Formats: sequence, C-alpha cells, structure tokens
Amino acid sequence: MTAQDHLRITGPEDILGFIPHSLGYWPSSSLVAMTMQGKRLGATLRVDLPGADTPGTYGPAGPAGFARTVASYLEADNEADGSLLAFFTETDAAGAPWTNLLTELEQALDDAGLPVRDAWVVGADYWRNAYCLDPSCCAPPGRPVEEIRNSRLNAEMVFRGSTVGAAPGADPPMSPAADPAVLNAQRDWAELFSARARDSVQFGQVLDVWSRVLNAAAPLPKLPAALTGYLRASLCVLPWRDAILVMAAAGPEAAKRGAEEFGVFDDGAPGTGASNTFASGPGVSNAGASGARAPDAGARDSRSSDAGAGDSNTPGAGTPDAGRGGSLPGSGPAARAPAPLPPLDGFPPREPRRRGAGRGSAFVKQPPPEVAGYGEVLLGLAPPVPDWTRMASLERILEQLGTAGGEAGAAALTGRGWIEWCRGKGSYAHALFSRADQEHPGYRLAALLDELAGRGTLCGWAGRRETAWQRFKPDVA
Repeated sequence: MTAQDHLRITGPEDILGFIPHSLGYWPSSSLVAMTMQGKRLGATLRVDLPGADTPGTYGPAGPAGFARTVASYLEADNEADGSLLAFFTETDAAGAPWTNLLTELEQALDDAGLPVRDAWVVGADYWRNAYCLDPSCCAPPGRPVEEIRNSRLNAEMVFRGSTVGAAPGADPPMSPAADPAVLNAQRDWAELFSARARDSVQFGQVLDVWSRVLNAAAPLPKLPAALTGYLRASLCVLPWRDAILVMAAAGPEAAKRGAEEFGVFDDGAPGTGASNTFASGPGVSNAGASGARAPDAGARDSRSSDAGAGDSNTPGAGTPDAGRGGSLPGSGPAARAPAPLPPLDGFPPREPRRRGAGRGSAFVKQPPPEVAGYGEVLLGLAPPVPDWTRMASLERILEQLGTAGGEAGAAALTGRGWIEWCRGKGSYAHALFSRADQEHPGYRLAALLDELAGRGTLCGWAGRRETAWQRFKPDVA
C-alpha cells in the first residue's frame, strides 16, 4: 500500500475500525490516541489503560502526569495539529469512570498543540461517543461493536491484505518437535566455533553466511538442517549474535567495526582484550526513561505506554549484555583456519566490493567513513534510517531458528523482540522477551531489553516519523 492509496473515512466506525489494523490486533484495557494532520490520520499510540478506581495505577504523578506522558509521545509527530482518543474497555459501562482522565488528556494535549477533536469509549459489545449525551443517538448501552468490525474502511483494509491478529501474549502456536538433525548439526558447529569465537576471520565468515541468507528473497525457503545448525550455533556466541542484529539494521561495516572496538578479537585485530561485547561497554541495564512503562504504537505500539522521540536520559553509548555470559573461549592468535562453510545452495553469494568504491581517489588516502556504534544501533539512535527490509528478513530467519528451542531459541526470540521494539511495538516485544526467558531462564539480553522497554524508552527510530517503521502506508482522510 503506497502513500498515494487513499482510504476515505466516512464516520467514527471507520476510524475505530482502522485502529486494529494499525496496531495489528484488537486492543483491550487500552487507551488509543491518534494524531491528526489536518483531516488526515497520523500516528497511532496504544497505552495500557490504568484502573479507573484502583489507587496508584496512574503512577506517582496521578492522572495529570499520565496525560502529560501520552501528550509527550504524540508530540513526536511534528506535523500533527490535533488528536483523537479511544478508550477500549472490557465492559460496556458508560464512560463515567474515564471522565476525569479524559479531562486531563484534553488539557495536556491542548497544551501540546494537539487539541482533542473527538473521543469514544469502546466496550466488549457496544461503543459510544465520549461526549455525546443525546439519548436519541447515544442511549445506553451504545451502538453495537459489529458496526466497527463491519465498517467500510475495515472491509477495504482486509481487501488490501491487512489482517488483525491475536493480541500480544496470546498463546503462541505449538512449535514442532526439534529436528534431531538440526540439534546434531548445531552441536557439531558449536564444537568448531568454540576454538574460533575470538577469531576475526571466523567472525567475517559468519557475517558473510548470514548476509547470504538475509539476501534471500521472501518467502524464505526452509533452511537445510546443516545450515540451520550453523546459524543457531552462531547465535550462541554472544558477540556474533549482537553483530548479526547490528548488521541487519546498520550493515556489515558497523558490525565489524563495533566488534573491533569492543576488543572481541585476540588474533591481532585492533582493540584486543574484551571477552564479552556488551559486558565490556556501558550497560543498557542503567538506561531508560523514568516514568511511564513502555507504550505501544501501531505505527508505534508498546506494552504499557509508548514514548515519543528518544529519551534524553538514555545513554547513547550503552550496549545491552547477553545470555548468561562469562568469558568467551579464546582461540590463540591467528591459530586456526575458519570452520568450513555450511551448505548455501540457493542463497546468492555476496556481491564483491569494487576496489576503491566509496573511498575517493586511489591516490589520496581517505579516512574511514563514520559508522554507528553497537549501542547507538541497538537503541535505534543510528544510523539515521535502519534497513527495515533486511530486519524483516532477519525476523523470518529467526522464526525458523527458534523452533528447536534452547539457548539459540532464546536468542532468536530476543532478536525478534528487539525488532518489534525497534518498530515501536512494545507489547509484542515484551511477549517475545518473556518467551525467551521461559525458553532459557536468565537470558540476559532479553531481560535487559525488556527492562529498557518497561521503563518507557522508545526506540529512537520509532520516535521519529521520518524513520519509523510503517506497517502500511495508507493515506487515510
């Protein structure tokens, strides 16, 4: 769906019907806020709806602080000039419990230059306008929710291929039993990798293999057991796992340069000495915004309150740590040849780089180009725009690799959670991080990223309209 495709709104049912497509699921116990750009819909934000009658659920700042946080998230859309609100509740009671919160939201959004243009309360079976008191059109309990599910815009979205899935945290489909051939191959590759985990040549080969698989056109074919075992084993070497995430978003140069800077290699490469990429750098465990928990945004979604642009309290140099991590096994300086390649039939070879490409004149030595650091990439602060296409390809690969479980399965779930967090979909990210912890209790990177999101930190890319991931690009008016 391109920006030139127009979806025309004819009534509130269309607006409310668009929300589940924007988020990817039908929200419950949620406040959904949408920005308006003139007469067009902008960003969609979902946050957990505090218990109206439960003390303390708004946090120490109360309803006013909650409302200011919501407004601060929406301010990331610098083209917006108004807002819409929808309270998705689990009952069909009238909107009275939310009257005070609505008043605070009106004040905060008006102060932010985003006045509320309309608001609705959507219950389990009925919905109503939050402002309408006319019994002739808004008599209790309201209008049937089927009007939303059967709206014209909802039908148009379905026709164009959009689907509304299960809510985050819903029971995932049962994974097939682990293929013994995959586990055997993983064990064999892990044995080969154990003596090469800090070898720069082996590191380069691993990135090359991942690049070839990432370059495969969608849909991704079923990976052979030997290749699956190779990729799973590589995810269990913590700096390699981190480099794979960085490479997908920022390219191989950022992955290689970052590994050198963190002293991953002991074979004479620059920056020797560190044994764990994330443990050696400033930790993300101390990063994160104070205040609201991580929000959900359809165009940005999160599990309890999605933020606007990046948080000024988040250290840009921090890089999350990994599994249960200790030292990496050393290989000795340049002691071994790299492990043999896995079968790569059907996966295109990497295009050779032209000599001198991107380096200026062959006769004038040019300084190396600036590349993003691991911490900047993992927090979504750099590069300016990530490679969303390659990140989607990585997601498809990780879905296959995770089915055999174990530590590699936890790494795959964590990588998928990080991609969802980068998209601004904190609810999905939290569900995946939780599954990673269940798969491999104490998996460090999942815990750190979950804490980061839980403190209200929005990925830097998700907080900027020009760089945020787009589920689709309709022009809704």
